[in-house]
Amino acid sequence: MPVRNKVPISAQDCIRSELSLGEEVVTIRRNAPAALLYEDALHESRTTIASSGALIAFSGAKTGRSPRDKRIVDEPSSRDNVWWGPVNRKCSEKTWLVNRERAADYLRTRDHLYIVDAYAGWDPRYRIKIRVVCARAYHALFMTNMLIRPTPEELKNFGEPDFTVWNAGQFPANTHTDGMTSKTTVEINFAKMEMVILGTEYAGEMKKGIFTVMFYLMPVNHNVLTLHSSANQGIKDNDVTLFFGLSGTGKTTLSADPARRLIGDDEHCWSDHGVFNIEGGCYAKCIGLSEAKEPEIFRAIRFGSVLENVGYDPLTREVDYDDCEITENTRCAYPIEYIPSAKIPCLANEHPKNIVLLTCDASGVLPPVSKLSPAQVMYHFISGYTSKVAGTEEGVTEPEATFSSCFGQPFLALHPLKYATMLAEKMQKHSADAWLVNTGWTGASFVSGAQRCSLKYTRAILDAIHDGSLAAGEFEVLPTFNLQVPVHVNNVPDNLLNPAKSWNSGKANYQKAVRSLGNLFASNFQKYTEQASTEVIAAGPIM
Repeated sequence: MPVRNKVPISAQDCIRSELSLGEEVVTIRRNAPAALLYEDALHESRTTIASSGALIAFSGAKTGRSPRDKRIVDEPSSRDNVWWGPVNRKCSEKTWLVNRERAADYLRTRDHLYIVDAYAGWDPRYRIKIRVVCARAYHALFMTNMLIRPTPEELKNFGEPDFTVWNAGQFPANTHTDGMTSKTTVEINFAKMEMVILGTEYAGEMKKGIFTVMFYLMPVNHNVLTLHSSANQGIKDNDVTLFFGLSGTGKTTLSADPARRLIGDDEHCWSDHGVFNIEGGCYAKCIGLSEAKEPEIFRAIRFGSVLENVGYDPLTREVDYDDCEITENTRCAYPIEYIPSAKIPCLANEHPKNIVLLTCDASGVLPPVSKLSPAQVMYHFISGYTSKVAGTEEGVTEPEATFSSCFGQPFLALHPLKYATMLAEKMQKHSADAWLVNTGWTGASFVSGAQRCSLKYTRAILDAIHDGSLAAGEFEVLPTFNLQVPVHVNNVPDNLLNPAKSWNSGKANYQKAVRSLGNLFASNFQKYTEQASTEVIAAGPIM
């Protein structure tokens, strides 16, 4: 297994002292190793080392992405392709120039700058060369982990990048600049192949910015499908499974299966040759993390990993993974090779056999697993449903339904139907089965006080998908949603499988919950009906 995070360590490659940048003299660290970045990071505010050896860093006021401040430059080469609207807001070329210059001016004032040269995409036929320029050592280590680290020979011949990220996140945007609505802006220019970040130090903006770039470049330039999914592969049969799901549905947890090889936990492409990971690392949520529940992720948090915004004991430096005082969006970024079951290189020459759409349904309406028809796959993929549980907020007693197209709406560059159509075509060509798996509540709603579906049952369902026993089993139809629900799954209680038969508060309350969720699906899908086929529209709930 080749190790790809080793980079040459020399004065020339890592530390360039007194390099002139305009009229200023700065120290530039290029592709610096983790130990050197640790040393620099410890001079940054509220940065320390956890007892596990991971670097603990804080992202300042912004502890999550700022989707309302994401912009794409309105220019001729990409104008007719981009899905304009609330996801991709237009930025004029003049505003882009002002903000890029503002970022450059700030970076020129820093004593230290960090450059990371790496790749996005494990398949050499499609990978792009990325250069990240930033002023925080923690950001450099984060992107060193999240991108694919070149070998020494590749780094030596890296040349000019295909895409550059200018991260001046410590410095705010000027709100008087045309089009600015806050002091934060994340701007992508496909003509210049550059991204500028101002007004946010949240490291995830860099990762997801590159993701948006791949969502654009791969379909437009190569007819390759970009997907917000995790992926793994069977050790014996080499069968590939894709897992789609929004935050909190179990995408990272379920794909990190010790019985299978992990291709990646978040971002992939499906080409004519198979599936490849976009990234060189994983970005796992840490809230509630424990070694008992998620041993591989827990053990990956060690030297070289970056913990963001976590609480810890000031004396022992032991992390409290249940501490959400700063944010519930606590995260860890670590190289994918820290997962023992990782498949390196992170690509498969086989096409997916199973597609799993994950949802966390707090209403208790959807079954733990159901088999989807081709039209239902497109409907539920475009819908991208899950629930945000709002019970932790004072006065909020009902969960919040959330719909995110293609299970990754904030990162889409093209219209969702483009990706959905490509997915359906590839599934049909390669005879892939599709499943809707509910990792949330079933047989009872969140507000009833019931517990989520046990992780051991979800894992048993996935085992049945992978060994073929589920597809070969008997199914019955769940009314309204018209889902094919299995009658039996090995190692899962039969009374858990069909919520219509097992709801703990009676049939009438179940039907009420079904109508409520069905209406939400129908209302959300209205914006796609003009472009969706009659068959896909009919695959939704029949009210």
